[in-house]
Amino acid sequence: MSQPLAHFRFSSDILRRLGEELNPSIEHGIVELAKNAYDADATEFTVKLIKVEKSGGTVVVTDNGDGMTPKDIRDGWLVIGQSRKGSIKRTPRGRIPAGYKGLGRLAALRLGKTATVLTRPKESTFQSKVVIDWNAFDKAALVEDVALDIQLINARAKPGHGTEITIEDLRSNVSKAEVRRLARALILLADPFGDSPKSFKPTLIAPEFEDIARLVKTRYLVDADYHLSASLDAKGRAKASVLDWKGNELFKATHKELAVSRKGEPYECPPVQFDFWAFLLSKETFAGRTTKLQDLRAWLEEVGGVHLYQNDLRVSPYGNPGNDWLDINLRRVQSPEERPSTNNSIGKLMVLDENFKLVQKTDRSGFIETEAFKELKEFAQNALEWMARERIAVANRRREQQRQQAPTKVQRAREDLEKAIKTAPKVAQQQLRRAVQAYDSQKEKEVVTLRKEVQLYRTLSTAGITAATFAHESSGNPIKVIHQSINTIKRRGKEQFEAKYEISFSKPVEQIIKSVDTLGVLSTATLSLIDHDKRRVTRVDLHKVIKSVLNTFDPFLKGRDITATVALAPEAAYLRGSEAAIESILTNLLNNSVTAFEHAGTNNRALRVATEIEDGHVTITVEDNGPGIVGILKRDMWLPGITTKPQGTGLGLTIVRDTVADLGGDVDAIEHGDLGGATLTVKLPLTNT
Repeated sequence: MSQPLAHFRFSSDILRRLGEELNPSIEHGIVELAKNAYDADATEFTVKLIKVEKSGGTVVVTDNGDGMTPKDIRDGWLVIGQSRKGSIKRTPRGRIPAGYKGLGRLAALRLGKTATVLTRPKESTFQSKVVIDWNAFDKAALVEDVALDIQLINARAKPGHGTEITIEDLRSNVSKAEVRRLARALILLADPFGDSPKSFKPTLIAPEFEDIARLVKTRYLVDADYHLSASLDAKGRAKASVLDWKGNELFKATHKELAVSRKGEPYECPPVQFDFWAFLLSKETFAGRTTKLQDLRAWLEEVGGVHLYQNDLRVSPYGNPGNDWLDINLRRVQSPEERPSTNNSIGKLMVLDENFKLVQKTDRSGFIETEAFKELKEFAQNALEWMARERIAVANRRREQQRQQAPTKVQRAREDLEKAIKTAPKVAQQQLRRAVQAYDSQKEKEVVTLRKEVQLYRTLSTAGITAATFAHESSGNPIKVIHQSINTIKRRGKEQFEAKYEISFSKPVEQIIKSVDTLGVLSTATLSLIDHDKRRVTRVDLHKVIKSVLNTFDPFLKGRDITATVALAPEAAYLRGSEAAIESILTNLLNNSVTAFEHAGTNNRALRVATEIEDGHVTITVEDNGPGIVGILKRDMWLPGITTKPQGTGLGLTIVRDTVADLGGDVDAIEHGDLGGATLTVKLPLTNT
């Protein structure tokens, strides 16, 4: 028994001819059919590959969804290009239909030369059968020229409902690598890392599937050293927390902390739940755990990456091998401390997008770069950056604690050693003490050498930062001015050789002189910083060093239209340390102000350096009228690698903090000081010797 004939029905915006270009990879095509089964409220979707190693093979896909009536086939399934987004409502299982236009389904059916659809709706005794012969379409001028016969088959004796699609005579063979990619795509399609009540289980019947399926089902997430859980509500407000592998909460963040870079403004994207698991892949970390390190590495290699799900269905290519869409590896390269890579992490973003603010591309290769997608990406990146900042802060506190505890531990070791010597025979005690004294002498020399090396490396880092700052500036305006001025002199010299110098040459010559002076700061400042004598620990005249540094910077500051003022305390200020250490502090603070001016485009630039002496301490203040401390929390600005400036190193203020700590002082900052911009203060102890 047959129903009236049906046709593929195309909207006006869809191509009417079926070309070979519609043929997708088997991975893409089968995933599209799986999404159709999901929309039909299926809980199971099975793919069986038969003799696909060479062309002519067969693919059979079945689901236990709601099935289709003849009317559903004619007015829905065979209608290509008719989106349902305008009238979307949840399915009985609570799913949000994908609302696709059917191009992916059409392309999947064309994987073979014929496709047979057998479908049965719930509570029906009949099933419908449609056979699509693509040769007939290839020969026809128009799609409407080919009729499709819908056969009704009595299935009273057969229980169950759903749809079975058989694609026969595949146009090309399917390699083992393609089967493996298909298996991975099906497993990841419906969030295998969670326990959704709207469970949907795609299955592939193929030998290559078994090992990857076993890997995913193992679920090593409980072994993650850090689990970031960040969410965004319907109002664009974010929150996050980080748990350790035992489930203890390590850090917690509010929207303000997660949206520092956007000044606390809400995110303009659909609600999302972001889970990210980071692993410390070392033998020491996994000592005592039941999970084998090599097994975890294999699991991460297969399913690692940050996967993106829209309404419970994964969207490719996000999280595919080599697709670092959140720039995790790039950020790790720029600042490696306490940051994960795609090799040791896995994540998922579950987006609830009932209004489809995220728009998939026509070829289903990801989302169009709309503002909503950019905001979603920014939220995820900000959450990862927040976790990195917190981990860096913990690492810094740990290092600081170790540094503070070191003298106490040394003293205890010395006392234990003295006790041990006293237990020795009196004849040997004196000999042992001489040996210890000799050892202490050599150890002290080693410590002094190491301290000099630390100071050298900090100095070299400061020199590098200074060189980078000046090189960046010099490669822009100054060199450009020199080039233009020389050309001006040349052109005017030819045109007005007899003219007066003041009329033709004075202005460009002065510009050249000014620019050369600016460029000269680079070599002067760099050579000054690496002067060996300045690294000696001695009694340092602070005000003399400040004047020297400002004198060195003067041409550069004037070249940048920065007005610098100095207000030094009337009393002399002497410190115990090295000139290089003080220069390092001042240079980095000045660099910080200069780059802030350039980054914000500040006009009428003002910079002030002042000192104040009180209670045996001197406070150095560097303040400006720039944008102030914005886009970053004050507590985070001292952390290594944390910066708001494009191509910034994030090391300058860290060097300041560590150098001041070595000198026994403290650092602080005010987001917006008396001049309107940032105010940074350094408090150091004075010395009389």
